Amino acid sequence: MTDRKRTDIDWQDVRIFVALARHGSLSAAARMLSVNHATIARRIHSLEESLGDKLVERRPEGYVLTPVGTRALEAASDMEQAAHVLRRGIADGTTTGLVRISSSPGLSAGFLTSRLVKLAMRYPRLDIDLAPALRSVSLERHEADIAIRFDKPKDGDIIARPLTTVGYGFYGTEDACRSVEANGDLVFIGFNEADAYLSGAAWLSEHFPLARLAFRAKDQFLQSIAARSGIGLALIPHYIGRSDPALRICDLGSCPPSRDVYQVTRRRDRSDDAIRLVAEEIVGIFEQARDLFL
Repeated sequence: MTDRKRTDIDWQDVRIFVALARHGSLSAAARMLSVNHATIARRIHSLEESLGDKLVERRPEGYVLTPVGTRALEAASDMEQAAHVLRRGIADGTTTGLVRISSSPGLSAGFLTSRLVKLAMRYPRLDIDLAPALRSVSLERHEADIAIRFDKPKDGDIIARPLTTVGYGFYGTEDACRSVEANGDLVFIGFNEADAYLSGAAWLSEHFPLARLAFRAKDQFLQSIAARSGIGLALIPHYIGRSDPALRICDLGSCPPSRDVYQVTRRRDRSDDAIRLVAEEIVGIFEQARDLFL
């Protein structure tokens, strides 16, 4: 394709390329943009024709970026952000833009959502997209601008900034805790079978193999809601348990080890006002609530 004549770029082609690059499949990109697969394929071909280079390759695991596609995604993401700023309007001295944040479901629901909403209210031209995900998203593919991850990433052109250390405990209602402390049967609330590989689920199974798992839910915030019923104890982070007046901690003698939490951003985004602002605000949010975590 490199010998073909370059032509003017269609912005709609760029939007669809960014969506395919982020999500890695025609179906996911089509769902996000409410178009069909054929439109995605046609637009990608159009952009490749305009640029004179191959941008994506189809593999069994999905679509992957070529080296040219990786470079194109950086420029395309900048175009997408600029378009968002223009749609919202430009105001002197006002931070404008869309910032995508990825975090675990428990941290998103049990801590971040209520606090990030207040941030969005303070900056009326700043939009925040909070996406709960158990898997680690790719900042390189621009699936997120800021990722909040347990344990420090070891690769990529990123900045990993420590936020806090998360401690864990068993939480339940007053009646549920008293029953266990009086040597009653151990009854737990845990993760779904599909998520039994997660570290917390594996630890619980190893240390209390004979205990009943009466209720299962996909994330720790949902588990804390279930614990309010008194059905059993939930092994959850302190920041969730301490924030719920219906629950109290119950000492069973041991708990999983604490885990460090990091904020991860792309190094190149240090000059992006919106991402830098949100990243600094997140650091402050965790600092103000540090007593919740350990």
